Amino acid sequence: MSVVVSTGLSDIDFPKLRAWLGEAYWSRLRTEDVIIKSLENSDCFTALQDGEMVGFARVVTDRATFAWLCDVYVDPEQRGKGISKSLMETIMADTNYATVRWMLGTRDAHKLYEKYGFESSTEPDRWMTKGFQSRFEP
Repeated sequence: MSVVVSTGLSDIDFPKLRAWLGEAYWSRLRTEDVIIKSLENSDCFTALQDGEMVGFARVVTDRATFAWLCDVYVDPEQRGKGISKSLMETIMADTNYATVRWMLGTRDAHKLYEKYGFESSTEPDRWMTKGFQSRFEP
């Protein structure tokens, strides 16, 4: 079975995505309203297999200088089948992002993202965050 990656919001299975984000360490405290607003204001990529959503990723961007890859999630029953690679290949090939610098955060998928040119930050003394700890830590 092949995976098709869609950018249409109508292809997102919202109840399933809400459940996935409710399980993920980085998003479990998001409300339904916040999730909806984030989808409406981002570029969304939905991995579909036989019409069923099996993966998802979101890009927050100005499409000129900056892009933040986030909310990458693959259905636990479908992991190890190349779905995250299909999402990443589609996103990285998108010409809307030809001139952007990328950012992402991960605890456990470094090897995946390294395949697409991502590196650990070399400037931790320069980059700062606000509000992350309280939202991600249990």
